[in-house]
Amino acid sequence: MNKTVEIVNQWGQYEQQFPKGTIADFCRHYLAHQQQNKTDGVLVGGVVPSLIDGLLMKIIGRISKLNMAYANMALKGTELNQIEEFGILQTIRKEKNPKKTEVIYGNLFELSSGTDMLNRMKKRGLIREYADDEDKRSKRIELTPKGEKAAQVGLNKIEKNARMLMNDLSADDKQLCIQLLKNIEVKFSALWQKHKGREFDDIYEEMVREK
Repeated sequence: MNKTVEIVNQWGQYEQQFPKGTIADFCRHYLAHQQQNKTDGVLVGGVVPSLIDGLLMKIIGRISKLNMAYANMALKGTELNQIEEFGILQTIRKEKNPKKTEVIYGNLFELSSGTDMLNRMKKRGLIREYADDEDKRSKRIELTPKGEKAAQVGLNKIEKNARMLMNDLSADDKQLCIQLLKNIEVKFSALWQKHKGREFDDIYEEMVREK
């Protein structure tokens, strides 16, 4: 069958089922329902959640753990002990001299654990802490020359790790993944601190009701 005719027929079937669907919706639907590539190996350790939301989150979670494991291998022999320290240095590098709390919450740490990590990095000479000129109760942080060098070395290592893990995806697939997932990251990054201390069931009802 001519490819143009095939795609028009596919669009016609989709439009009958979802009359309010957009072209972008159709494209996502079409890609999602194509014959999937055979998976070599066991998916998510063999325990596959029946809920599709659960399966998606488990895949994301396991990829995140694998990223951390390989990233920590990549950072071996550098000034950085773990990938979280890399994230902290990159935040400070981008923001120049951010507030201590901005660095902690920007990297999704609790205040106590984030403070402990910053203190350890300060003792190792990677960062410098000083009082905020406008708010003496706050502290600001900047990279030392040693920290700047560690940030660059770490960046080279972590970029190699990212390319390795995502090597089997095409550039278009990577862009599609980012497009589909970025709003979840932005949304809950802005909300998680506000939700602390609340009952999960109340948060669930509020967030699901929004949609």
